[in-house]
Amino acid sequence: MKKIDIAKSVIRNNGGIAKTAQLNEAGIQNSEIKKMCERGALERVKHGYYQAANQMEVSEEKMIATFLKEGIVCMESALFYYGYSDKTPMVWTVAVPRNISRTKIKIDNFAYKVYFVQNDKLTLGKTEGVFNGIKLPVYDRERTICDCFKYRTKMDNELFNKVINAYVADEKKNLCNLSRYAKEMRIYKKVTDLMEVMLNG
Repeated sequence: MKKIDIAKSVIRNNGGIAKTAQLNEAGIQNSEIKKMCERGALERVKHGYYQAANQMEVSEEKMIATFLKEGIVCMESALFYYGYSDKTPMVWTVAVPRNISRTKIKIDNFAYKVYFVQNDKLTLGKTEGVFNGIKLPVYDRERTICDCFKYRTKMDNELFNKVINAYVADEKKNLCNLSRYAKEMRIYKKVTDLMEVMLNG
């Protein structure tokens, strides 16, 4: 089997993107990877990551799973996922640790927006969802709603109101978790004042 075929097989088995280390494990040296790129058989996606040339675009979900391992889908992307917003987000919104290095989260040719979150609040409400067949960490409904209160000044007012109404009508809502998260995020009064009006209205 030719080295390029081995490389393509490794890439295919890893969902369209392979790390240098994975190619090395299959017996392909760094110098050979470089030559494959020079010949146009492989393309570098990001430092240390490769895809086969002319292959179908790697999905955005796969890009997040590969390059934003510490990220959690949040805000607009999470709102769309839960059906609280019917507007497809223009970019992916992902929460990352506040102290993460900027180079670690730099992805070329990919539209995304990061929210830098304190480490002790990062995993609050973290769960898992399936996006286009790929499992990604995502904040649950209640954490997403708390984030809407936290970032309310950055949100469109109409969207905020629509989101809160959708949450109130959601049979899967968990008001105990909402209160707990709101306390931890120090937005308890803001959240409960509005929720009481909405739930009793």
